[in-house]
Amino acid sequence: MSIKERRERERAERERLIVTAARELAEAEGWDAVTTRRLAAEIEYSQPVLYSHFKGKDAIMVAVAVQGFAEMAGELRAAGTSAPGPREALAAVAEAYAAFADRRPALYDAMFVRAVDLPFATPEAPAALREAFASLHRVIEPLAGDEDPDALTETFWSGLHGLITLMRSGRLRRESHDRRLALLIGHFSPPA
Repeated sequence: MSIKERRERERAERERLIVTAARELAEAEGWDAVTTRRLAAEIEYSQPVLYSHFKGKDAIMVAVAVQGFAEMAGELRAAGTSAPGPREALAAVAEAYAAFADRRPALYDAMFVRAVDLPFATPEAPAALREAFASLHRVIEPLAGDEDPDALTETFWSGLHGLITLMRSGRLRRESHDRRLALLIGHFSPPA
């Protein structure tokens, strides 16, 4: 292995370390606790080393969000492909989406709530974002009928996000979550 290859490998490993530390700290204490000073102490590198990889906390949050979209896409894809029919696939994906947000609240915030500089719904969007959207689109499309599947997917996604965000903020009762999710799924996939 050449010196250049070794340095590139070490650089990639430091970036993974920074992103992992940011995720863990955010999940434990919230995004306000994630600072470059705190991350530098957590990973035992100086702040200038952090800045040699990322411009600041916002850039680290973008890397965390992209990683989260890749993970979410995999979970949604697995949920959708394991279901026996279109209605069941939609329900499985909706439940997987809600479970993802519930298990990883700080990650979900980086992906959807915090202000991050990520292009959505454009060709410039990172592949992980496009794949997460495609995972929703795949289960909506067979149910779209005469509707535009892109717009229908965006609307379903907005409904999911709204339910989750309002519940997490205490504006909707947690104990009614399953019923609300069933109502949303029912409106996008009426029984045959």
